[in-house]
Amino acid sequence: MFPLWTEYRLFTCRAVNFVGKLSGKKMLVTGATGFVGGHLTRRLLRDGFDVSILVRSTSDRNIVEELERLGAKVYYGDVADRESVFKAIEGKDIVFHIAALFRQAKFPDEVYWDVNVRGTENVLDAAEEFGCERVVHCSTIGVHSHIVDPPADENEDYRPGDIYQVTKCEGEKLAKARFESGRVKGTIIRPAMIWGDGDRRLLKLFRGVAKRRFPIIGDGKTLTHWIYVHDLVQSFILAAEKDAAVGQTYIIAGKQPQTIEEVVDAVAEAAGVKPLPIKIPAAPVQALGSVVECVCKPLGIEPPIYRRRVDFFTKDRCFDTSKAESELGFQAANDFRTEVKKIYQWYNQAGWLN
Repeated sequence: MFPLWTEYRLFTCRAVNFVGKLSGKKMLVTGATGFVGGHLTRRLLRDGFDVSILVRSTSDRNIVEELERLGAKVYYGDVADRESVFKAIEGKDIVFHIAALFRQAKFPDEVYWDVNVRGTENVLDAAEEFGCERVVHCSTIGVHSHIVDPPADENEDYRPGDIYQVTKCEGEKLAKARFESGRVKGTIIRPAMIWGDGDRRLLKLFRGVAKRRFPIIGDGKTLTHWIYVHDLVQSFILAAEKDAAVGQTYIIAGKQPQTIEEVVDAVAEAAGVKPLPIKIPAAPVQALGSVVECVCKPLGIEPPIYRRRVDFFTKDRCFDTSKAESELGFQAANDFRTEVKKIYQWYNQAGWLN
C-alpha cells in the first residue's frame, strides 16, 4: 500500500467540475492495482464516483483491499479472459482501459499479445456490446519509439521498437479503428514517460543519483519528456468528460522536454548532491544488454540489464502537446524541477531511497 497520498489535495479543486458533469456514471478501471490505474482509481473514488475494478486473482491483495475500503467494487478476472471482461463491463457507462503488460523480459512474446492486443479487443467488444458511453484507452508514446525530428505530434508515424511497443501499437490501432468508425465512443491517450509518487520503475534513477551511483550512458543530450501521474489522471478524466474528445488521440506530456543531463542534474539538486561525473559509451552497453537478455530470457530470469533499457539514454522523446491543450484544456500543473522535488520528497518520506 502506498503510504502517503498528499498530492491528491492539490487536485481536488480541479476535479470539482467533473463530479457534476460525470455525476451518476458507473465506471470501470482495468489495471487498477498498477501504478497509473491505482492513482486513477483512488482519484475517482475520492471524487465520489461509482467505481468498479477488474483485477486478477494474483493482484497485490493489500492494494485490492485498500481500494475496496475506499469503495471500489471488485471483479476478478483478466483482460485476456473474454468472459470476465464482459461480466465486468456490463452496465458500466465509462471504461478506463489502463491494464497492460509492461517491459518484463521474463515473459514470452505471446503473453504481450494476449494482454496488450487481445485484452484490448475484449474491452472494445464488451463496450460495443453493452453500449458504453465512453472508453478511454491508455496507449504510450512508445508507439513512436525514437523521434527523428522532434517535437512530434499525434500524426507522427508508428515506429515501435520492442515487443511491448509493438503490442501497445497494435492495441492502439484496434481502439483507433473502433473509435473512428463510431462503433464505440472513445479516446486514446498517449502518455509521455510517466513518473510520480509510488512509481518503482524510476526509483532506480532517483536512488542511484542520490547515492552518486548513476552514470550517464551516452552523451547525455538525448531528449526525454515526462508526465506527472496526477496530471495524467486529470487527462483521463478530461477525455471521459469532453464531447470533443470522442474519436481523438492525444499526446499527454509535461510543459517541456529535458535532456538526460538535465534530468540527472534536477534529481541531484533535489537530493542535495553533485551528479556523478561519469559517462559511458552507449554501444558497448547495448551489446552487453542484448547478450544478457538472450541468456536470461529462455530461463525465465529478469535480466539485470537489457538493450531496451539502454534506449532511455539514446532515443529522443520530445512532443507537441498543443492538441491536448486546445481540445481537452489540459495543462501540466507543475514545472519539471518542481515535479522532481515532489517525487524525491515522496520517495524519501516513504523510505524507498535507503
